[in-house]
Amino acid sequence: MRWIPYIIFLIVVEWYAFQALKTVTQNKVWWAFYGVTVSLILGNIIWQTLIFDRSVGWTPWIAYGVGSFIALLSGQLVMILVLFFEDLSRIALSVYHFFATEQKIQLPERRKFVSQVALALGAIPFSSLLYGMYQGRYNYRVLKYTLTYPSLPDSFDGFQITQISDLHCGSFDHPEKVAYGMELINQQKSDLLLFTGDLVNNKSSEARPWVDLVANIEAPYGKFSVLGNHDYGDYSSWESEAAKQKNMEEMHQTHKDMGFDLLLNESRYIEKNGEKIALVGVENWGAGRFKKAGDLEKSIAQIQPEDFKILLSHDPSHWEAEVLPHSYPFHLTLSGHTHGFQFGIEIPGWIKWSPIQWRYKHWAGIYEEKEQKLNVNRGFGYLAYPGRVGIWPEITVITLKKEKLLV
Repeated sequence: MRWIPYIIFLIVVEWYAFQALKTVTQNKVWWAFYGVTVSLILGNIIWQTLIFDRSVGWTPWIAYGVGSFIALLSGQLVMILVLFFEDLSRIALSVYHFFATEQKIQLPERRKFVSQVALALGAIPFSSLLYGMYQGRYNYRVLKYTLTYPSLPDSFDGFQITQISDLHCGSFDHPEKVAYGMELINQQKSDLLLFTGDLVNNKSSEARPWVDLVANIEAPYGKFSVLGNHDYGDYSSWESEAAKQKNMEEMHQTHKDMGFDLLLNESRYIEKNGEKIALVGVENWGAGRFKKAGDLEKSIAQIQPEDFKILLSHDPSHWEAEVLPHSYPFHLTLSGHTHGFQFGIEIPGWIKWSPIQWRYKHWAGIYEEKEQKLNVNRGFGYLAYPGRVGIWPEITVITLKKEKLLV
């Protein structure tokens, strides 16, 4: 029963879409179009309800099928939006003619022109989403920030951190492109590497083929990580609770094999020239329906209030909900999770927009409240839609600077 509104919506979309194609071609091509799209729709519904084995997880081939469907549907939605406003004007004109005495005006060429415009505009999101699948998902970008703090220990002036997030290894299917991204991380030659969660889509086994690539990343002051909401196995079916627990143990071991010190509501000190900063890592804490395994109080039990603190917390909603109100100042919080929706428009200094901003107040880049700062990484990998458009996979490089106070 839950599929009925979905099916009705898609029938309306398809009907509008093939009206445009029929008007432009004026032949039977639209029947082929209708047959292909309806087959995709029915196939998607049958797969979702009867075939998809949730114990297998979200594989690249499944993602390709869903991504192609999203691309097709997005193009059609743009087409019907244009046709809908055309139909409104036609209805208004018909009402006018019903009451008017003069001869009715017939505009057959107008409908054809509007249909051509609808097809042209619909091709933009369709082609963009296809491009995002085949090129955008591995279009890695290195984003560099310099953040200044008066409380930063002198020895850490110029200390460089590379942050990566949301690998989602289960989505990777191009070893050469992934290896290029990992080498790009290494080329930054940062002092510290921090990973802020979502190593996999569903199961720890998804990460095993990529262990060596991640393990080859070097950072002289260490590599540290936390878990994201996808790392707990909550989005997969398990034959028993014991099987799920085994998956969690394998997840911890995989982090270790990759060279990460996995922080599970705990902290570490990073020392340099006799001075130190505190590195704090909480388990996933997300607003709403997301898992709340993070325990901020437990994670800071071994550090001091006056320490300079860097917090790893996967979900940026944690920052506003618990981090900012806390009595301890967390100088820098590093998060991920949002992926920037993998779709949007970003022109530095001009525009920064993505649909994800309707869900998350802090969704990409640097945010600041007094001396406390947050960076939301746009993610290295991808999930569900197997691509990126406008919001590219990110490697963040942050340089800490000591703010010189004027005397």
